[in-house]
Amino acid sequence: MAELLRNLQDSRLVARFQRRCGLFPAPDEGPREKGAARPPGAEHLSAAHGPGGGAPANGLQRVAAPQTYVQKYIVKNYFYYYLFRFSAALGQEEFYITFLPFTHWNINPYLSRRLIVIWVLVMYIGQVAKDILKWPRPFSPPVVRLEKRVMAEYGMPSTHAMAATAISFTFLISTMDTYQYPFVLGLMVAAVFSTLVCLSRLYTGMHTVLDVLAGILFTAVLIALTYPAWTLIDCLDSASPLFPVCAIVVPFILCYNYPTSEYYSPTRADTTTILAAGAGVTIGFWINHFFQLVSEPTESLPGIYSIPPLTTDMLGLGLAKFSVGIVLTILVRQLVQNLSLQVLFSWFKVVTRNKEARRRLEIEVPYKFVTYTSVGICATTFVPMLHRFLGLL
Repeated sequence: MAELLRNLQDSRLVARFQRRCGLFPAPDEGPREKGAARPPGAEHLSAAHGPGGGAPANGLQRVAAPQTYVQKYIVKNYFYYYLFRFSAALGQEEFYITFLPFTHWNINPYLSRRLIVIWVLVMYIGQVAKDILKWPRPFSPPVVRLEKRVMAEYGMPSTHAMAATAISFTFLISTMDTYQYPFVLGLMVAAVFSTLVCLSRLYTGMHTVLDVLAGILFTAVLIALTYPAWTLIDCLDSASPLFPVCAIVVPFILCYNYPTSEYYSPTRADTTTILAAGAGVTIGFWINHFFQLVSEPTESLPGIYSIPPLTTDMLGLGLAKFSVGIVLTILVRQLVQNLSLQVLFSWFKVVTRNKEARRRLEIEVPYKFVTYTSVGICATTFVPMLHRFLGLL
């Protein structure tokens, strides 16, 4: 078993997958320059280079703070290149922060709430596991790395694989007994979506095979363990008038006590964003229930409902609702973020617009938590109210 795990974590396995898909490192044209920019007119694209060109990982080991170098690469198969770059984008937090509100405004608020709860749970566990295990990403060379932002994060498990698996199969499980559609077709869509995102993590050189398989396995176990409690979770927003206090305090404590790292990485900030958005959505549903500001969310009632045909009017209405919602949430996000940063900078006597100061624990966690909690409340409460006012419901 130990030998199998070492083989699955071997960077050369990822490199072989990249070569089969037509992605190759460019010939070495001289010493690498740390932080070097891509020269104008260069024929090859740029990517992040790993820790000092280290050797492939042959054991289960930890890694120190990664170095970021510019590396050139050659694409010989653009079909796979664009397919997996697009698939990688489907695994980013930005996609889910867009898709989940769309589900709430245009499909079913009940379904959206369940998806958000499961997404928050698996992402928090995955992010924390990364900073506890501290396992390395694939080494470069031999792997070509195509992303820079997450280079400062550890690799195990792949949270992209976790999020894609959780969203796709939670969506399938939550709708198969409510809406009328071929189960096999739904299963195929869920499997294809999650598989493409998982393979994209290998193609972009950001995860080993072991990272991806672990992410899928962790998610499967979490879904199996939490599934019996899904109905109970759906009712929590009406359980008690004090529920919002718990929904805010517990996630904030989890963010503020996030595992420390030897160097700064965006993992804590991303985790705070996810937990805060989940807290905001939970509070939004509580507000809707106790103050009856918007219609009650559609519950999972016995019976099968036909999916209405997609017409031009329905498409236009959905686009209008989504556009109105996104504009309002972006305005709220920008306003609350600016105000919270101003207050925190003033409180801690920090120079305004100091980007480095934003990374301090006492500033980063509060401003992101307040900002995205407000976004979650806005998306679930004020946006539907605006839809009703505009006659879009």
